[in-house]
Amino acid sequence: MDFGMRNRLNKIFNPDTGKTVMLAVDHGYFQGPTTGLRNFKQTVDPLLPHADCLFVTRGMLRNCVDPKTKTSICLRVSGGPSILGELSNEDITTSIEEAIRLNASGIGMSIFVGAPNEDRTIANLGRLVNEAERYGIPVLAITAVGRDMARDARYLGLACRIAAELGAHFVKTYYCEDFYKVVEGCPVPIVIAGGKKIPEMDALKMTENAIKEGALGVDMGRNIFQSDKPVGMIKAVRAIVHEGATAEEAYKIYEKE
Repeated sequence: MDFGMRNRLNKIFNPDTGKTVMLAVDHGYFQGPTTGLRNFKQTVDPLLPHADCLFVTRGMLRNCVDPKTKTSICLRVSGGPSILGELSNEDITTSIEEAIRLNASGIGMSIFVGAPNEDRTIANLGRLVNEAERYGIPVLAITAVGRDMARDARYLGLACRIAAELGAHFVKTYYCEDFYKVVEGCPVPIVIAGGKKIPEMDALKMTENAIKEGALGVDMGRNIFQSDKPVGMIKAVRAIVHEGATAEEAYKIYEKE
């Protein structure tokens, strides 16, 4: 792995802990102005100082993120369908040149294992890795779940391993029972998705369990920006990921905010 690749990964993963708190705010690319992100800048600005990396689309990065931010950027580069269509019908929508121009530390796209367009999204990942390797840019593969697929260790383990086999440098997936089996079968770092909004303590317990079972961080969105105390919530998640706090200890941080 060359200097550029290692340098960019160290901007995403805190080099002191080897872990990351990524803030996912890319939901609008298929959901539109979803709850919590209707006023994007108002929501994201207070959270940025507490995130290691912001996962975002190029349009919102250009228009709504302060260029003076010290938070690294992982750029979503896939898209196409909205929530009204077949979500697996994605393509690459943003070029490597654009990612470089926007000074992204990484780029990310979804693969849809078990969905109608599985083959195309996986082939797209392979092509994206080929291009990104030329410039030393790490690729995040997001294991999106088909509508009829269970979020269990067997399925998520399959999806994560395929992503790693195709050359992804790190993978985003869901937490599940026996999550350690997913980690054991995936030779690249895994970060967990927050998924739909759940009670704060449940989200913190999920984070704690995932870290204990081998995840190297989170790429969490709705369970932070849809919280009634978003800054308190991201501080609490950060305490678990980087300081080894328990969910109970982290919840006290959330309550204090």
